[in-house]
Amino acid sequence: MPVDPNSHVPIYEQIVEHIRGLVAAGVYRPGEALPSIRGLALDLVVNPNTVQRAYQELQREGLIVKRKGLGAFVAQQGDTSAQRGSESAVLARFADGIQTGRAASMSQSHIMTIFNRALRPVAGESAPDQATSPEEREDS
Repeated sequence: MPVDPNSHVPIYEQIVEHIRGLVAAGVYRPGEALPSIRGLALDLVVNPNTVQRAYQELQREGLIVKRKGLGAFVAQQGDTSAQRGSESAVLARFADGIQTGRAASMSQSHIMTIFNRALRPVAGESAPDQATSPEEREDS
């Protein structure tokens, strides 16, 4: 789990997003134990309070449950919660990008072209099924 101390995103939020993504992807399944706070802090070379804060946020979201003396576990509906949380995070980033584009006087079609370009798979990934807009076909 990489954390970037130079990112504008606080480290605890990076941890939350990463664990949320792992749960949404099925790496951690409902009922499965997460790494201990101390163990994860050592692995990431961060203060245990940072991991504690991330776990508190995940618990607040309903993604994990803490069991006294046993640790943190993915909640029974944790996968559903993780998916909702991931969708909310993606939506917020899209909204930020749209706001940035509008502030730069970009048209909606230009913003959509950029969005579609961003959806193109990274080299080596398989292409997802997606419709392309007329603007994107013109760009190709």
